Amino acid sequence: MHPFAPYVLHSYYRATGWNEDNLFSNFTRSSNAILDFAVPRGLHLSVSKSPNAFFNTSYTLNALPSLSGSVGYIFSSHELDIKNSSDVHLKDTVEHFRVYAQPRRPEGQEEVWLAGERVDTRDYLLYGRLHLPTGRLDALYSTRLSPTVQGLVAAISDLPSSLATEGRARGDNVSNMMFSLQHDIGKWCTEYTWSADDGMWGIRVLHNFGRLHSPAEPPDESAAGPRPKRVDEEEATGGGLKGRVSAGAEVYVSVKEKSAGVSLGVRFTTLPDTGLSSQTSRGPAQPPTTITGLFNPMMGHLSAAYAARVSRDLSLCSRFNFNVYSYDSEWTVGAEWWMRRSPSQVPLQGERARTDSVHAEKWDQQPSTTASDTRGVIKARMSTKNNVALLWEGRLKQMLVGLGVVSDLSSRSKPITAIGLELSYFSTG
Repeated sequence: MHPFAPYVLHSYYRATGWNEDNLFSNFTRSSNAILDFAVPRGLHLSVSKSPNAFFNTSYTLNALPSLSGSVGYIFSSHELDIKNSSDVHLKDTVEHFRVYAQPRRPEGQEEVWLAGERVDTRDYLLYGRLHLPTGRLDALYSTRLSPTVQGLVAAISDLPSSLATEGRARGDNVSNMMFSLQHDIGKWCTEYTWSADDGMWGIRVLHNFGRLHSPAEPPDESAAGPRPKRVDEEEATGGGLKGRVSAGAEVYVSVKEKSAGVSLGVRFTTLPDTGLSSQTSRGPAQPPTTITGLFNPMMGHLSAAYAARVSRDLSLCSRFNFNVYSYDSEWTVGAEWWMRRSPSQVPLQGERARTDSVHAEKWDQQPSTTASDTRGVIKARMSTKNNVALLWEGRLKQMLVGLGVVSDLSSRSKPITAIGLELSYFSTG
């Protein structure tokens, strides 16, 4: 599940209207949620507190296999709606498969004028975490430079005494600082990065074909019945899927290492379903599907993934990796199954239940789904390299719980390579 800091960061992006799904760095996010989920190692405890809508604190403790911990603080200039761990929507804390909304041009905050002068300031978020006993410091600064431009500065500072002896002998330096500038106009999204440690420059570009999402459009066009077809409208032919196509590329150059790299990608995504199309003459809704392909010509790496939600609670994904130089290949399959309470067990709490229902339908495009009827999610993956992983994430009482295991079927001496339990609790007010 998401740690508390990424959960707050996602809430900050939603509150400020920034679309993080339109970045090339998140190009394979749908398939990664099913095939690359992280399994906790050992025993991990996390306690977080939000005294107000702007300030958050977080404390973590790793009890196994070694004792360590961290203390983190987050401050945002924008008021955030942080939920308690007892009533937060599980899909806000778990990386899961979903079809993302149509790309849109980001909108900035409303201008505030006082006595003829503009007094509003740009949004920003500050995050810092101190790891104990190593003394490593992580920091992040994110600010909105304009409605379509966002800047990020990430830094890691590690004490030389915390490095292993052989690491110091090799001249390793964990400390690093990275700058990132993101420019998103909906159809195009460009990201420029620079790393101070190895002097690496990078640029990522993503282009979305088709029309953008317009805020003036009604949220549900299917309820109004058939409408005249637009010239630029994406429409499937011959019974195929109706969706949009995106293409992107990444180029990076390291001055210190004297190396470079490039990768290309293409993605097809079905249009988000309103959940009411089955009640109209258009027939049943198409299954939410995402198909991605990546190719690195310099490394010879080729990857293709297919992910789809075959039912309301079950999503399947398959990915094939192949190297054209070494002929090394790997096939990975995975599944994601959401468990729900029976209708008689779902508590209704007036306006809160209605709000959760609207939230769930907005982000997951599922009819008649409330946030309180979700008990948890089971994820599983298996590859041709005999690696198997299982993970359960859910809620017990007022705590979020994650329990997982990783197994290597090819090893008879040590078939279980990792097992872990993660407990997370956070509150507000």
